Amino acid sequence: MNIYVCIKQVPDTETKIKLSSDQNSIDPTNIKWILNPYDEYAVEEALKLKKATPESTVKVLSLGPKARVVDSLRTALAMGADEAIVIDGPETIDSLVAAQAVAKTIQQEGDVGIIFTGKLSIDDGTSAFAQQLAEFLKIPHTTVVSKFDAEGTQYTVERDIEGGAKEIVQMTGPCVISANKGLNQPKYPSLPGIMKAKKKPLKEVDFASLGIEAGDSKTLFKNYQMPAEKPPVKMLAGDASAQATELTQLLRNEAKVI
Repeated sequence: MNIYVCIKQVPDTETKIKLSSDQNSIDPTNIKWILNPYDEYAVEEALKLKKATPESTVKVLSLGPKARVVDSLRTALAMGADEAIVIDGPETIDSLVAAQAVAKTIQQEGDVGIIFTGKLSIDDGTSAFAQQLAEFLKIPHTTVVSKFDAEGTQYTVERDIEGGAKEIVQMTGPCVISANKGLNQPKYPSLPGIMKAKKKPLKEVDFASLGIEAGDSKTLFKNYQMPAEKPPVKMLAGDASAQATELTQLLRNEAKVI
């Protein structure tokens, strides 16, 4: 069977973000792009499942400008994935249109065993792609999964819910699983893995060939704002008693929290 992993390329968390001139997007100039951290858990879990089912093939998919997103696909291949598929399309589409495009691509590839994704991408944080993908494919799904067990095509997962509790879900494949932190410990690509990744198959799919319009996006992002500057740190002098007194005054009169 094919084990699919849907990944996204996102800005590095340490990248200094600048807004575009119209403030409706970020300026991509000089941004360092990385594989979405939650998708790393998805890739690692797919590789673990393949080890238990050696006849399986792990295929990673990503949608976006081909010239850029192939780097993240190569990272997943270096981690151990067998094949990669890049849907060369615009980065301005929302999760709904992305899910439609990925669903059509997976249907064309066929032989779906299971699909892994990250629980969300750290750039837009909508946490909607996995559910939308499952809906378009008409298969079950579950999200924020922190434990995964497989017995054939029968899957038992634990998902994180409110209050620190766990919910146990039993599913039959094909299905969509979105990975949460704690599901596993992703391994860094090794040097041999990086070298092998250069020779592994990378299939290109033209977004326009899927019969989907980028303009079908339902979500519009605009008027981006940078976070407000944090106020300077105020150091308190004196002994513990004097510091406690001054801190109380500051909390009451400046912060107004007591």
